[in-house]
Amino acid sequence: MSDDARDAAVKVVRSLQAAGHSALFAGGCVRDALLGQQPGDYDIATSARPEQVESLFANTVAVGRQFGVVLVRMGSHSFEVATFREEGEYHDGRHPAEVRFSTAEADARRRDFTINAMFEDPVAGKLLDYVDGKADLERGLIRAVGRAADRFAEDKLRLLRAIRFAARLGFELEPETFNALRDNAEGIRQVSAERIGEELVKILTEGAARRGFELLDESGLLDLLLPELTPMKGCEQESRYHPEGDVFVHTLSCLEFLEKGCSESLALGLLLHDVAKPRCAKMKEGRQTFYRHAVVGAHMAADVCTRLRRSKATAARVSFLVEQHLRHCSAPDMRASTLKRFLRQPGIDELLELARIDGLASHSDPSHYEFCRNALDELEDESIRPKALLSGHDLIELGFEPGPGFREILQALEDAQLEGEVASREQALELIRKRYADPRLDPASAKKSGTDS
Repeated sequence: MSDDARDAAVKVVRSLQAAGHSALFAGGCVRDALLGQQPGDYDIATSARPEQVESLFANTVAVGRQFGVVLVRMGSHSFEVATFREEGEYHDGRHPAEVRFSTAEADARRRDFTINAMFEDPVAGKLLDYVDGKADLERGLIRAVGRAADRFAEDKLRLLRAIRFAARLGFELEPETFNALRDNAEGIRQVSAERIGEELVKILTEGAARRGFELLDESGLLDLLLPELTPMKGCEQESRYHPEGDVFVHTLSCLEFLEKGCSESLALGLLLHDVAKPRCAKMKEGRQTFYRHAVVGAHMAADVCTRLRRSKATAARVSFLVEQHLRHCSAPDMRASTLKRFLRQPGIDELLELARIDGLASHSDPSHYEFCRNALDELEDESIRPKALLSGHDLIELGFEPGPGFREILQALEDAQLEGEVASREQALELIRKRYADPRLDPASAKKSGTDS
């Protein structure tokens, strides 16, 4: 968020303090500021009750009254303002059965990790740290507040959040915290698929995907959440193409090249591009083959996306990326029309980026990727997506009977355009007259001998 957002958040704090309440920045924004990073948002904790917050500000929304949370709009910015609270027992592995309004210190001690449990008074310029979060931040440690097993038992999503923070910040998981995480890994089954999907996507797209998935593997969470990846371990590949190791090691190597802020679909496509190799692995003439792994993998990837409650658009794009992740290798041998159709597909930039990373993580020949990238950069949009020269109405005027053959004729005409054989309506009409002997016949049986290309 911008400095403008911080100024607006400080105004909210000042207003609460002026009314006699304690009000502090809380959690992630305090952590990020201490790390010298721009906070993504500003959360505010206060001694004011929800109804008192609502009475102080003109524009509010009670987004979680039962938890003491009110959304305050200040100008173009919105901030969550939460009353200091303690929490009762957790019965569903995600939400406390009861909430009691309390003090700042009690509020800090019910939070997940010490680096997320600090407060700052932005008016007085004072840090309030009841759990040694600043020391852990300086040591680069992810440590649970209090007894780690209790924190994970309360909210099972914290199992994934611990790994996400460790990966994103480049921190170590404090031994007791990691041991408790591993011991309680099975609890992740209580978390909704949608929340799991959201956390996995964050791990993939926050700039440290490989480290995140190594920790998921070490903790036992990976086998529980993405069992499709388990058979990749030990699935050997030819060393001349993959000196880095088996399919799992190759996939981890690919994840290392994912940049912070990359798209969800690219990240999931890269993670799953070889997911079907173990299923398709066969020895043929003394060498390992993975025939049809891209096609089989596309279906598996779509199933994974659906299970993780990703959108239909994301699932479709990921499936496309997996199915076509090797197609660029054939590009130099494609006809011009085939190449142009390949390059004009929605998602082609992501597909080529996947191909680039796939090659970087192995010993693949980069020339095929470079050929496609150069062709895409050089070809003008009109040559890839030419305007139709004729329509179905034109074919009727030529004497053709409407039917399924229209599509074949029009596609053949577009092929000729893409190949550079025709460029005008007159040339298109001449091509049709030459290529199809009798418009009253079905086009499939009416082609002149030797004139089809």
